[in-house]
Amino acid sequence: MGRTVLLIEDEPNIIEAISFLLERDGWTVRLHSDGVDAVSAVYRIKPDVVVLDVMLPGRSGFEILKELRQDMALQDLPILMLTARGQTKDRELAESYGVSAFMTKPFSNTEMLDTVRALAERAGA
Repeated sequence: MGRTVLLIEDEPNIIEAISFLLERDGWTVRLHSDGVDAVSAVYRIKPDVVVLDVMLPGRSGFEILKELRQDMALQDLPILMLTARGQTKDRELAESYGVSAFMTKPFSNTEMLDTVRALAERAGA
């Protein structure tokens, strides 16, 4: 069974880099770039792991994370949050909403792969 990552990101160069990296590692990468309907994309795609950017058009990654975690069925969904601003308050806010992991851009390819793999293993994907 293939493993699926839903990448919720709006920067083309980041999308391209992460997609290439994960696809080469055997993941199916599904893309979504709008914050407004990102939650419905999670329900529709049912990914094994979500990679969620903080700054999205229409709605912040924090709001999306908070809404996803309010659904009991999604409490254990691994969510990796990406931010260009690695401020402590962003990390604390994400953790208070139940983020699985937090990564600051720019990140290394190894860091991204290792984190996504670890999240999937913890979730049993």
